[in-house]
This record gives sequence, C-alpha cells and structure tokens, in this order.
Amino acid sequence: MPRYLSIVHIDESTAPAGGPSEELMQRMGELIEEITKAGVMLDTAGLTPSAQASTVRWQDGKLSVTDGPFTESKEVIGGYALMQCKDKAEALEWASRFLKVHEDYWTVSCEVREIAEG
Repeated sequence: MPRYLSIVHIDESTAPAGGPSEELMQRMGELIEEITKAGVMLDTAGLTPSAQASTVRWQDGKLSVTDGPFTESKEVIGGYALMQCKDKAEALEWASRFLKVHEDYWTVSCEVREIAEG
C-alpha cells in the first residue's frame, strides 16, 4: 500500500497565542485514535512555532543559517502525518477530516504527497 505524507501548513497569525484549545486537542486525539485503529497512521506530530526554528541553506557553494521567526512566510509547517492508505482519495479524506476538527478562526491546510518508493 502506498504511503502519504500530509504536511500541515498553518497561518501563525490566526493561531491562538496559547496554542490549540483543549477542545481541539481532544477532537484531534479522538481522530488520531480512529486513524491509528484503522491501520492508516504510521506517525504524526505537531511542530514548535517558527520562532524556534532555523533554516540551513546551501547556495552558491556556501552554507547559511537563518533563525526564525521568518517574517517573509505567511504559512509555516505546523505538523505532519505519515499515513499508509489504499489510494490518494483515502489520504485526502483523512486530511479533510483532520482539517475539520479545527475551530473556524484557524487558517490551516494539508499538502498531501505520495512517498516515492525505491
């Protein structure tokens, strides 16, 4: 069965300063439990805010390191899910269900990509 990486993009300006609400975390936990019991979820995690991130770049034969926050970025990667699904349609369905657990004030999207095998 193919594996898919769902990359969660968030607009940090719409995310609450204190992080996700308890209600959101409960709904997300219930959905993750359902995905896991279905044998689909291989791994998932949220990421710390971009203010705590660094970017290492290789350009013109030189390395550079830039510490966050990255003011030029509107959306940042907020988390990921690694899933094993029968097809892309199933991966998109799980990603859609994940997005729907968020409150209306969030701006969040999932980029779903199949993992290239061998």
